[in-house]
Amino acid sequence: MTASASIDDAMQMAVEASEAARGRTSPNPPVGAVVLDIAGRVVGVGSTQPPGGPHAEIVALTRAGDKARGGTAVVTLEPCNHVGRTGPCSRALIEAGISRVVYAVADPNPIAEGGARTLAAAGIEVSSGVGADTVSAGPLRAWLHKQRTGRPHVTLKYAASLDGRSAAADGTSQWITGPPAREHAHAERAKLDAIVVGTGTVEADNPRLTARLPDGSRAPHQPVRVVVGTREISKSARIRNVDAPTMFLCTHDPQAVIDTLSEHTDILIEGGPTLAGAFLEAGVVDRIVAYIAPVVLGSGVSAMGYAGVGTISDALRFSIESVKTLGADILVSAVPTT
Repeated sequence: MTASASIDDAMQMAVEASEAARGRTSPNPPVGAVVLDIAGRVVGVGSTQPPGGPHAEIVALTRAGDKARGGTAVVTLEPCNHVGRTGPCSRALIEAGISRVVYAVADPNPIAEGGARTLAAAGIEVSSGVGADTVSAGPLRAWLHKQRTGRPHVTLKYAASLDGRSAAADGTSQWITGPPAREHAHAERAKLDAIVVGTGTVEADNPRLTARLPDGSRAPHQPVRVVVGTREISKSARIRNVDAPTMFLCTHDPQAVIDTLSEHTDILIEGGPTLAGAFLEAGVVDRIVAYIAPVVLGSGVSAMGYAGVGTISDALRFSIESVKTLGADILVSAVPTT
C-alpha cells in the first residue's frame, strides 16, 4: 500500500510531473497534479498532455478513479475554469468528489482563471501558494512570463572557461565542459520550444542542435532549430538534416526573431558571441545559464560579444538565482536585476 504523503511532498511530486511535461504542452502550461485519497495516500499523478489531450488534473483523477472521492488534489497551477479543447478542470474535480484542492500559483490567464472560486462555491476547501516560489522559478517560469509580457521567455546559454572563453585561439571548442554538463544541457534542450543560433556558429561548429539522450539517441521532443543571420549556410551543414524542424531567419534584429517566434513560449539563445551580445543589448534576455569549466584558455573566442556596454556604469546587472555543480563544472543561473 502506498504510504501517506504530506501536502509539501505531494506538491514536490506535482512539480516533478510538471517539469517532465515541459516542451510538450505549448501553448498550454506544463502543469503537474497529484491526487491523495482520504487517508493521504498518493493514488494518482498526472501532467498536462500535448495540445488536445487532457490536462494534468484529468490525468491524475483518471488514474485515481474512485479513490479520489473525499481526497485532496495538489496542483502546480490553479485549475482552469473554461471550456477549450477540453472541459474545465474545476468541474472535473467537483464531479470526482474531491474535498480539498491545493495549488501553487493562480492562473493569470483571464480566460481560464476563476477555478478556485468555482471550487469554493461547490463547498471544496481551497488553499493556494504552496510551493509557489519553486513552481514560478521552475517548470512554469516561461509560461507565466509569456502570460505577463505577451512574448516568449528568452534564456541565453553558453559554455565557457574560467576566463570567459568559448573556444581556444585556433577555434577549437570541443569540449570545454565535461560529460555531466553536456548531458544536462541536452536534457534542457529537450524541454524547449525553440533553440536559436547564429550563422557564424553554424559555419564554425557545424552543430546538429538536437536534443540527445545519454546513449546518443534523439530525445522524443526536439525544439525548432532557428538559424539567424545573413551568412550563407553550407548545403551539407548538419543543421539541414531532418532530425528536427529548422527555420532560417535572414536578420540580425533580436526583436524580429522574437516576433517570428511569438507562438512559442520557451526559447534558448545558444550562440555565438555576436548573437548573444545582440540579444543582451536589445534587453530581451530573461535569464542567463552559464556552464563554467575549471579551464583557462588565455586567449581565443570570448563567450560574449558586444552588448552595448561602453563603461562600467552601463554594465548589465544580474542576480544569481542558483549555482549547481555538474561533475567538475558549475552551472550558474542568473536573472536581470530589477
